[in-house]
Amino acid sequence: MLRVAVPNKGILSDSAILMLKEAGYTVRRDPKDLHVVDAMHDIEFFYLRPRDIATYVGAGSLDVGFTGLDLLLDSRSKAKSVADLGFGQSTFRFAGPSGKFKSLSDLSGLRVATAYPHLVEDFLKREKISVELVQLDGAVEVAVQLGVADAVADVVSTGNTLRQAGLEIFGPVILESSAQLIVSPNSSDAHAQLLQRMQGVLVAREYVIFDYDCPTSLVDQASAVTPGIESPTISPLRDADWVAVRALVKASEINAKMDELYAIGARAILVSAIHAARI
Repeated sequence: MLRVAVPNKGILSDSAILMLKEAGYTVRRDPKDLHVVDAMHDIEFFYLRPRDIATYVGAGSLDVGFTGLDLLLDSRSKAKSVADLGFGQSTFRFAGPSGKFKSLSDLSGLRVATAYPHLVEDFLKREKISVELVQLDGAVEVAVQLGVADAVADVVSTGNTLRQAGLEIFGPVILESSAQLIVSPNSSDAHAQLLQRMQGVLVAREYVIFDYDCPTSLVDQASAVTPGIESPTISPLRDADWVAVRALVKASEINAKMDELYAIGARAILVSAIHAARI
């Protein structure tokens, strides 16, 4: 039975559970449930602290896990990522008192507070900069104000929280993180079906199906607008001068593609959502 770790709370948890549900797996109904068995698919889910998942998977105690790239790297786990799941995006940056820091080298010899000490240490080691790391579990932005550190390394979205604490961002991006599907270092292909289903969910979210009628003389032009994944499907209609075309199109391009198709002569353009896919 495949053993899978799922975050038990937070944004990673909500999105991972939704993906599993869309992929047809049995998920927990009560947030207090820490273990769910899906006998139909020969899989069991363990709901764990997001920070611990990479450790369990890296040690081989669990086969697969959902976690952030930041947590994976900070854990120094031997687990390996097999897919970027497209949610839980975050950016890690350095920040310090306004006007104090101009470049990364200004940190040399100073104290840097962070909740991701190994991630930051490895980054600074690559940059050949030595600092004193101060590990905190949260509210890193107040470390400078309280005299615990000279600068911080933390997750940044809009930067408002840092500015409210009198800090400004400087230096390069430490990491662009997002949710990953990770597997144990000795993993076989037992996770292949789960991976395939997760990829199917991503495709279903990213693409829609375009169906439209097109004059046979314009098929090449229409196919250039909607090339699909491999190639569009072309089917004959009763009127020999027309064909039916079906292709996958990115959801973000729906209206632009409809405009292009209509402009070249396509008609009866219909768009359908995808509930599941295998590419």
